[in-house]
Amino acid sequence: MTGAAVTPTIIELSGVEKTYRSAGARGGERRVGFRALNGVDLAVAAGEMVAITGPSGSGKTTIINLIAGIDGPTAGTVTVNGSRLDQMTEEQLAVWRGRTIGIVFQFFQLMPTLTAAENATLPLDLARLGAARERRAVASRHLATVGLGDRGDRLPLELSGGEQQRVAIARAMACEPPILLGDEPTGNLDTEMAQDMFGLLKGLNGRGTTVVYVTHDQALAGLASRIVSVRDGRIVGDTGLQP
Repeated sequence: MTGAAVTPTIIELSGVEKTYRSAGARGGERRVGFRALNGVDLAVAAGEMVAITGPSGSGKTTIINLIAGIDGPTAGTVTVNGSRLDQMTEEQLAVWRGRTIGIVFQFFQLMPTLTAAENATLPLDLARLGAARERRAVASRHLATVGLGDRGDRLPLELSGGEQQRVAIARAMACEPPILLGDEPTGNLDTEMAQDMFGLLKGLNGRGTTVVYVTHDQALAGLASRIVSVRDGRIVGDTGLQP
C-alpha cells in the first residue's frame, strides 16, 4: 500500500531570534536591545495559506521580513524555497527575492507617476525578464486576473483603495513567484473590499501559490487554512499542529 505524498516544506524558521539594537539615552554610549523574536520554529508547506496573528509588537511583521529576506536573524536559520537566507549576501538576496517572493503591503506603495500597467510591469523591468512587449503582456494578464483589465492606463490617484491594492497584488505576482507575503494587506480597506481582496488571494493559493499574511483581524485570519498566533516574540498557537 502506497502512503500519501508528503508536501515539501517551502518556508522553515528554526530557533530564530531577532534583536534590534538602538542607541542608549547618552548619545549612543550604551546599546539597548529589543528582542522581537525569541526561539521561533515555523514550517510552512508549499501551497499552504497561513495567517499570522497577534497584538501589536508581538513579532508578526518581523517574521514576514525574515521570510522575505528583508531582515536577517540574530540567531537561528531561515530557509525559504531551498535557500538559506541567513547565509546570503544583500546582492544575492535581491536577486533571489525578485524571483521567489511577492509582497503586498498595507499602504500599497505604488509608484504615483506610473500607470497601473506600468506598476504591474515594474518587477519584470527591474529583473529584465523577457522583452518589453512580453513584460507588458504578462502585466496585462495579471491585471485582468485581479479584475482591472480595463484600468491599466489609470494612475494610482485615479483608482480607489481597493483597486490600488489589486494593482499591488498584480505587481506582487509579476514574476509569478511561488510565495506571496502580505503585511496587514487589508489595513486600509473597508470590510467589503478586504473580503474581496482575500478572494483574490484564495484564488492565487488555489492555483498553487503559498500565501502567508499578517493580520490583526480574526475574521480575515479565519479565511486561511492555518492560523499561527504570536505573542511576545514567541509562537503561542498554531492550528496547523496536531495536539
